[in-house]
Amino acid sequence: MNEAVEQILGYLRAIWRKRWIVLATAWLVALAGGTYVYFLENRYEAQARVYVDTQSLLRPLMSGLAVQPNTGQQIAMVTRTLASRPNLEKVARMTDLDLRAKTPKQQEALYSDLAKAIRLQGSDRENLYTINYQNTNPDVAKRVVQALLTIFTESSLGGARKDISNTQKFLEDQLSSYQAKMLEKEKELEAFKLRNINSMPGQGGDFYSKLNSMDLALEQAKLELEEAANRKQQLKQQLEDQDEVLSMPAPGGMTSSALDGRISALQAQIDNLRLRYTDLHPEISRTKQLIERLLEQKRQEDAALKAQPQGAIKAQNPVYQQLSIAIAEADANEAAMKARVNQLQTKRNALFRSADSIPQIEHDYAQLQRDHSVFKQNYDALLSRRETVLMSGEVESKTDSVEFRVIDPPRVPNKPAWPNRPLLVAAVPLGGIGLGLVLAFLLTQLRPSIENRRQLLELTSFPLLGLITMIETDAARRSKRRSNLLFTAGGVGLFLVLLAQMIYYLVLSPAA
Repeated sequence: MNEAVEQILGYLRAIWRKRWIVLATAWLVALAGGTYVYFLENRYEAQARVYVDTQSLLRPLMSGLAVQPNTGQQIAMVTRTLASRPNLEKVARMTDLDLRAKTPKQQEALYSDLAKAIRLQGSDRENLYTINYQNTNPDVAKRVVQALLTIFTESSLGGARKDISNTQKFLEDQLSSYQAKMLEKEKELEAFKLRNINSMPGQGGDFYSKLNSMDLALEQAKLELEEAANRKQQLKQQLEDQDEVLSMPAPGGMTSSALDGRISALQAQIDNLRLRYTDLHPEISRTKQLIERLLEQKRQEDAALKAQPQGAIKAQNPVYQQLSIAIAEADANEAAMKARVNQLQTKRNALFRSADSIPQIEHDYAQLQRDHSVFKQNYDALLSRRETVLMSGEVESKTDSVEFRVIDPPRVPNKPAWPNRPLLVAAVPLGGIGLGLVLAFLLTQLRPSIENRRQLLELTSFPLLGLITMIETDAARRSKRRSNLLFTAGGVGLFLVLLAQMIYYLVLSPAA
């Protein structure tokens, strides 16, 4: 820490020995800078403030019926392009500044100066914007700000209307194009239907779905035919077990008439069971055993009565008649099933023979329908949006979606905005002093001197035996005192010059 302090003190002592360089540099900079500040040309700043009101009562009412332009984005774009080349050319023409630029080089310089001097400040959230411009002529500055304010408002309004007009023209062109495409596809569909009038796809889906459905229907019909045949065979077997005519004892004859009634009843019961079950069903087996026992009992009674002659009558068997009717119905059902199977087989064969043409027809028809549907969907969407754009154009042309309120019209203060001469004349001597200190420090580094014993030891690496103190003479002391007085007078004079300039620019100057 002590070494750093000693080093800093050494630098300060070295700079103090070069103090005349610091003072001379400060005076030169102060004189040159003061002259430059005095001859600087005044620039006046014109300013205007405008408020952009984007809240309109019509906006929520027209929601969904008209396109609401993004006014915030439009205004942001205008603010970013206010200093663009086309706008600068308009400003130059509106303020007659272009009359001063005779050559292309002068025009480029004019536009460049305008772009550098124009400033637009504002907040997109508050929609309050400030336009500033500086010029040596206050009247020119005011006219430039007025021109910028006009361009700012006209660009914001005209851009939306031009965009709506371009959008409407584009939608009209697209509607005409899609209408022509849709009509062309309708003609293609009509011609396709005429060419393939007998092979058009129906409600059953595509070819493979139809073929699969036909196979399922054919298998179902074959199964029903087989069931009808089995049913007919069972009825024939039952018919073989029945007698067409039944012999019955005459009144007052055989005593087995009761057994015949029971046997007939059981036989009818078996016939009813066979309509639902096979002969292997337990109920049918038990009934058959009961009938056999009754038949055996009847044979025994008949054998006992054979010796007695008596008359007998014959009657038609009702069970036989019912089975005959059921067999006739089964024949008719089997014939119908055979006809259905043959018809389905014929249709399947015809469908299978057209396997090479129908899929392609279905594919082409689906493609035509899909294209027509796409064109119609786009056409309907464009038609709806055209009406929306037309409504938006009416809203934009008959109402103002954005209202500009000039808070502060363009004005120019009497006091110039630049330069700030009191600040500049105060900074110039300080800058001169700083520059003098830097020059003095650099000179001390170019021609260094030894300030203490430590520096001598570090430089020579020899042991130090002692120091010799410098004894100044009276003449040397007087010369040193005179030099200090002159330096002080130079510093005081510099301060007085600075003070005089400050008083002049703050109090006596016409621009104060």
